Amino acid sequence: MREIILTSIKDDLILNQLNACLEGTLTENWGERVLEFDNEIGKGTIRNMGFDWGVSLLDCNVIFHQNIKLIFRTSNVSPIEFIFISKGSFKYSEDDNEEYLDLEQYQNIIISPKRYAKKTFVFPKGRDLKVNFIRILRKDYLKKKNNNVTYLNELLLSVFNDEDGNLPYTHGGSFSLKIEDQVKALDNVHDNGMIRSLSMEGRIYLILSLQLLEHHDFETNKSLPDALSRADIKKIHSLSEYILDNISGQLSVERLSRESGLSPKKLQLGFKVLYSKTVNEYVRQLKLEISRDYLKNTDLSVSEIVYAIGIRSRSYFSKIFSDAYGILPTDYRKQLKSAAKVSIDR
Repeated sequence: MREIILTSIKDDLILNQLNACLEGTLTENWGERVLEFDNEIGKGTIRNMGFDWGVSLLDCNVIFHQNIKLIFRTSNVSPIEFIFISKGSFKYSEDDNEEYLDLEQYQNIIISPKRYAKKTFVFPKGRDLKVNFIRILRKDYLKKKNNNVTYLNELLLSVFNDEDGNLPYTHGGSFSLKIEDQVKALDNVHDNGMIRSLSMEGRIYLILSLQLLEHHDFETNKSLPDALSRADIKKIHSLSEYILDNISGQLSVERLSRESGLSPKKLQLGFKVLYSKTVNEYVRQLKLEISRDYLKNTDLSVSEIVYAIGIRSRSYFSKIFSDAYGILPTDYRKQLKSAAKVSIDR
């Protein structure tokens, strides 16, 4: 097993030290630093972006060709880390001992090791890994106006107020596809400059709020029902991809039940818990979002769009579009064209 030892909690120094071990290439644009590597150690991308009040993102999309043990050996108080794994799994130990905690796909995880602990992650070889670390330096964050940490439950409030790092904390929470959807949206921010920075920051705070909400639900016994297993969650996530790929087809509850292997009752429960919607509500919203993109980015007629998203009639499509967005699809397209013309004339 290859060991990588890091001696800093600062994002820029962490990336420099990782680069020295992974022998990759570091680039920087608009305050975002990206480490890319492709060699006998592994292949992938690690990116970092820092924001005000001690909040930062460390995003990893990697596959290692050998087992990697990543050890943080520092005398400073470690940040509170909100971790979400979109792909793969790995192990965590607060002090590099034999008691490792398995961290799994779609699981909401919060860690805050005690000061002087050797925070350790073990990444297995040959496994695709996509993981987000939202890191908060508590001393900096507590200086933020309206930080509202007093609204956190007593347990998490004590973690934020523990400026000396005396209270170790680990939360291996429930599984959430709501958070996964927002992580995907974060990866799809393709703007540049100031717009990119603001979009990224907004998405990060949204992900953070969902992670805090999951923690609250978990601590108040509102977590994932026993009727839904981890395997069920993965099936529902795969089903959401199937729905997107077959949006023009027949997507009844019965059809999706057969496709997923889950009973209609369990399917409805899963969508309600993970997306706060019934199956039909989820499918309808997705159809509307896709139709809005078609209206904005293509020259397809409304009738062609109705066919492409599998809606039974144009009048029904106009009704649900108007109910959702407060405007008819034809008027929405006219509004877009008018706005584009004004922009060109300027």
